[in-house]
Amino acid sequence: MRTHGKRYTAAAATVDRASFYPAKDAVEKVKAGATAKFDESVDVAVRLGVDPKHADQIVRGTVSLPNGTGKTIRVLAIAQGDKAKEAEAAGADFVGIEYIQKIKDGWLDTDVVVATPDVMGQLAPLGKTLGPRGLMPNPKAGTVTMDVGRAVRELKAGKIEFRVDKTGIIHAAIGKKSFSSEALEQNLQAFMDAILRAKPSAAKGQYVKSVTVSSTMGPGVRLDPAGYHV
Repeated sequence: MRTHGKRYTAAAATVDRASFYPAKDAVEKVKAGATAKFDESVDVAVRLGVDPKHADQIVRGTVSLPNGTGKTIRVLAIAQGDKAKEAEAAGADFVGIEYIQKIKDGWLDTDVVVATPDVMGQLAPLGKTLGPRGLMPNPKAGTVTMDVGRAVRELKAGKIEFRVDKTGIIHAAIGKKSFSSEALEQNLQAFMDAILRAKPSAAKGQYVKSVTVSSTMGPGVRLDPAGYHV
């Protein structure tokens, strides 16, 4: 049976698991319960009323969090010529077509891969390597584009990709415990707005079934899903 430490137990005692909290109160509860010695991530888990087994009910998209994620994102830009220079000027950590071979050799020291359309043919064979790690560039996520400079800047500033998993849940990090409550609340609202915009037309009934916010080591705090509807 799973047991929790004294810090978690003390934090959990301040949260009424049977109640819903307004977003402002929820993030304050999460911050207060994040008592680890490191700067814990603040995460949100959203359970949706969709069946991801059906292609027309898959929920995915991107959102630029107004206050960033608090994480340093390493961006690889696979591009050539002027587009490679553009990516480098925008702040990409790794740039160049040569990284295709490096990935084939086992290199995966990046968080996001951006590519121009003209190199996707060379990247396609790496789908089995990049796909399971969520690194394969995708036009829908804005990571296959000729505007590589803009893509890199947005990713560095806090743009994240989200996708519903096979159980109908979307997980995402929306900041750090060191963020102010206001900054976390703004990021949460921006994320939920994006989830609502991404609602597939095939989804029927209640779309947002539950919303829970938590820190890396702290208890979850529930928000009223009725507050998020389209």
